[in-house]
Order: sequence, then C-alpha cells, then structure tokens
Amino acid sequence: MESFGFHAIVVDGHDILELCKAFDEAESVTDKPTCLIAKTFKGKYFPDIENLMNWHGKALGDKSASVVKHVESLIKNPGVKPSNIQPPTMDAPNVDITGVALSDLPAYNLGDKLATRQAYGSALAKLAKNNPNVVALDGDMKNSTFSQEMLKVDKNRYIECFICEQNMLGVGIGVACRDRSVAFASTFAAFLTRGFDNLRMGVISQTNLNVIGSHCGVSIGEDGPSQMALEDIAMFRSLPGCTVFYPSDAVSTERAVELAANKEGSVCAREQASHPHHLQHHEEFTIGKAKIVRKSDSDQVLVVAAGITLAETMKAADMLAAKGINIRVMDPFTIKPLDITAVQDNAAACGGRVITVEDHYPEGGIGDAVLDAVSSYRNMIVRKLAVNAVPRSGPPAELLEMFGISASSIVKAVNDVIKL
Repeated sequence: MESFGFHAIVVDGHDILELCKAFDEAESVTDKPTCLIAKTFKGKYFPDIENLMNWHGKALGDKSASVVKHVESLIKNPGVKPSNIQPPTMDAPNVDITGVALSDLPAYNLGDKLATRQAYGSALAKLAKNNPNVVALDGDMKNSTFSQEMLKVDKNRYIECFICEQNMLGVGIGVACRDRSVAFASTFAAFLTRGFDNLRMGVISQTNLNVIGSHCGVSIGEDGPSQMALEDIAMFRSLPGCTVFYPSDAVSTERAVELAANKEGSVCAREQASHPHHLQHHEEFTIGKAKIVRKSDSDQVLVVAAGITLAETMKAADMLAAKGINIRVMDPFTIKPLDITAVQDNAAACGGRVITVEDHYPEGGIGDAVLDAVSSYRNMIVRKLAVNAVPRSGPPAELLEMFGISASSIVKAVNDVIKL
C-alpha cells in the first residue's frame, strides 16, 4: 500500500486499544490517504472454534450459549459505556440527479457516417453541460471511447482510472452510491470481462452505474480478437435488472445515453464503428421499444439486427428487393428489455420466419433474446447469424464476410429461410 502512496498501519484487529490508536494516527495524517490493515482470526475468542476449518458461514447452534458466556467473561469492565461519541456530521449538500437531459438535440444528417462511440462522447458532454453531477470515468482509453469530451466541459468531473478496469468499475459504483452523481464508466467492451465480479456485486448493492463498452465485434478489424468484445451482451444480460442498449447510429446513441442517465439500476451501452444514420434527430426513443426501419405489406422474413449488422441488413434488403423479395428490418434499440411484442407481432406478419444478425458470439446475444421472445409461439423459426468461432485480425469487411454476418450472408440466409 505504501508503494501506492498510502500511509499504511498494521494492527491486531482484535485489540481495541490498538485500533483506537491507529484511528487517532490516521486522523493526524493529512497529506495522503491511510490504509488500516487489521490482522484477525475467524471466531476469535470462541472456544474450540477460533481459527478452525469448517466453521465459515455456519451458525453456532448448540454452542451459542457457551460461546456468549465465555466472551462476556472476557469483558473487564462491563459497566463502562462509550462516551464522547459524536454524531455523524450531515454536511453533504443536497443534489438532484433527476431529469438529466441533453443540452442540445442530436444534429446529424441521414446517411452520414459517425462512430457511435463518438456520439457517446458528444452526448456525455451535453449531459455534463446541463447537470453538474454527471461524472465520467475511463480506463486510459478516453481518446478511443471519446470520454475525453468531458474534459472540455469540466476536467474535475473526469476520473482517470488507467488500465485497471476492475478498479474503474469499483470506483464508478462508489461514485454513483447514494444517488450523489450520474456516473458513466467507459472502456473497450472486451476489457469489461475483467471487472465482472464488481458488476455482479454492484447489482446486489443496487448500483446505478452506467457502463459504456466500445470496440465491439469483428468489425473493429485489424486490432484482432483480443480487443473484440464478442460476449459482452451475454454478460450484461445475465445481470438482474441491467438495461442493455445497443444503439445503431449517432441519434439513437445520444438518446440511449440520455435515457441511461435517468434509469435506475445498472446500464450497459454497446458502441461500435461508423454506421450510416437512419433515424431522424426528433424521433422519440423508449427503453424496451424497437424501431421498424424497413417494412412492406409483402415482407417474407423479419430480420433483427443492430449496429454494424443493421447496416449490413439494410444493404441486404436492397439486394433482395432487386430480386423481388421483401424483408422487414427491426432495430431493437435495447436488447434487455427486448421489445417482445414487436418481435412476436412482426415475426407473425412475416410468416413466422425470423433471422437475427449480430457481431457477437451466438450464445446469449440478440439471437437468444429473440428466441426467448418467440419460444412459446407455434410455427416460428429463428435462424441465428453470429460469429461462430474465435476470430482473427483483418479488414472489417472481410471479417464480416468470413464469419457470416455480411450483407451477402444475410441474403443467402433469407433465401434459405423462405424455402422452409
């Protein structure tokens, strides 16, 4: 701890006088944080139990009375009561983290390309301008995740956690504690796996931390598989109460960030590379409500896709339309909660034929979420297109083709499914 700049004090954790002296010493150290390291034994002073195996997490049972009697016998002055204990100082100022909103509407042109991670940085800055309690954390990736935009608004509300994602998530949970701030923690989504224990424990403590994962899937290209998040949706879907956003363009990204800022519970937003804008800046977005971005009265297959695979699906739709085949395209916006009604109704309208396309491993992603939605319906078929093997480095377009989630792969899947 001293190598990290702490004033370290090692004490016998069972010695009350020694502990009091340590706290007094800590109070006198004002130029650095103090870490108290207390050495203890499980079941200290408990006869036939102290520091023995096989007692962790167990009730004392019929030993309770004898243990209590023994511990009470060790109290030298039972009549002495604590004195001069001051009540806690309630001097924290009141804060209001409700109604957090963008300072300006999203302003993008249809068809323009912009990485959703860049739109995240823009949205973060807009929220920070409007609310002094919005805070950003990052794992030394601020130029890639665009959390650096916070520095342009208020450098004191940016916390650099460096390359230690577990620590970043732990700090973020602390920053968001007791509704004192709206915290956004960002890094490459692949690195969030390192901090999963902090996330699951955060859920248990009802954290409101917002987590932003960038550089998802094989579409990041040459950076290679160590940087490609391909299990992040599954990971965050497994967290009870966690909302999972998957915005597909800059407009929906800014709105997702705004919604996340006002959502109780843990939140994850998945960010990817540049996609053409397909949504108007004035459109309304709701958690759990999908967007139907292409539709006709003669659609034969419902295709559910997000991010880069939504862009590929739109290309495939044009290719299929040229051959007289129409497909319905759904942008889910949130994977959890998924718009189950929209999936069921639109799948039924397309003859029960559904294809999911995702830049993610097949387990636990969009495909499995859609399967859950239609599992109780008769005459439904779901074909999942996903990254089915450990990927490799290469140009993004070639990797999309190699792993079967490109426009041509979608066209082939549609032609196969309509024959069933």
